[in-house]
Amino acid sequence: MSSKSTGLRHWRQRFSALFQDHEIFIRTHGHVRFLRISAVWQKRVALIAGVVLLAWAGATLAVLINQLLTADERAAVAQQQAAAAASEKRIAQYRDRVAETAADLEERQALLEGVAETHFGIDAEAMAAQPAAAAAAAKAEPLQTSAIDPNLPPEAQALARLEARQERFASRLLAAVNIRAANAEDAVAQLGLNPAAIVRSAAAGRGGPLVPYKGRMGKAKALGASFAALEGALFRMEVLERTLVAVPSGNPADVLMMSSGFGYRSDPFTGGAAMHSGLDFRGPIGTPILAAAPGRVSFVGAKSGYGNVVEVDHGQGIMTRYAHLSGFTSKVGAQVAAGQQIAKMGSTGRSTGSHLHFEVRLNGVAVNPRRFLEAKADVLEVKNDARQRVGAITARGAR
Repeated sequence: MSSKSTGLRHWRQRFSALFQDHEIFIRTHGHVRFLRISAVWQKRVALIAGVVLLAWAGATLAVLINQLLTADERAAVAQQQAAAAASEKRIAQYRDRVAETAADLEERQALLEGVAETHFGIDAEAMAAQPAAAAAAAKAEPLQTSAIDPNLPPEAQALARLEARQERFASRLLAAVNIRAANAEDAVAQLGLNPAAIVRSAAAGRGGPLVPYKGRMGKAKALGASFAALEGALFRMEVLERTLVAVPSGNPADVLMMSSGFGYRSDPFTGGAAMHSGLDFRGPIGTPILAAAPGRVSFVGAKSGYGNVVEVDHGQGIMTRYAHLSGFTSKVGAQVAAGQQIAKMGSTGRSTGSHLHFEVRLNGVAVNPRRFLEAKADVLEVKNDARQRVGAITARGAR
């Protein structure tokens, strides 16, 4: 204790030594005054100054601490606001994705309904007549796609199920289209034509500026692999079936006598070897000449060696020519059906008697018409099915 008190006494002595009595002489206009500053008064002033200094330091420290606390609070509030803004952005993006997916599904559904109605005669209104059953099937049907997270909200799950159903429907349509295209391809091949060359030729006639597909949300996108395959299969089926319909398999005249075949023969005027580019059918003058397939009359008039001629364009690069006619019953631009009268048999041009010279030309090259006129029953059955479908499409397009 003695050492502690001694230490305190030492510091008091040192503190007291700082404050001594002072006398200040002030001389003004010859008068001398004494100003005495006592040590006690100095101590009091120093004490007051120290208290004021401590109070100022405490206030400053409090202000600093308050500023630090306020800054932390502001930072926390700002962080919360940023998190809320990020959450709102994620919600907005999620809603946009849901809306975009829904709009895309509507586009895909319209495409599927169009394909089903156009190519298979399935009425889209009849497909939509049972929404409750479709909705129940969508709810009951389990999710079958790995591209969708099963933990997504219910609305996203419903869209995923609808997308899966559309994919399966597109796959079934693709299978049906491929079957019909294969049947048409086999029938075209049996007629002596090259199906692959016909499809390539048709595909070579496409083009136009690049306009990427955009859904209803205005964003470029692809329809998907199954839909792309469906589009290609539909094109192939369409080309082959329309080629079948264009093939002239109907008799161009109701006569039994064929007087000359296709190919090399002895010329009836010179007796020398010559190429005969069609078939000759003998009959009385005035016998009705019939269109061998549906098409558009592209020429009516006279041609050297052929005499009076009618030509019918059947599409797909197929044209039929009817020559040596005695009269016409059709005009250029007229649409004619298979079996419709277009002219009358005669003996005009380079002819030895009344007959019909009948030609079939594929992309301008004469081919043997006999292969078409003598088509087998199974080929004609496929052609008849194709004709009914193409006719239905034409009728719907005319409405």
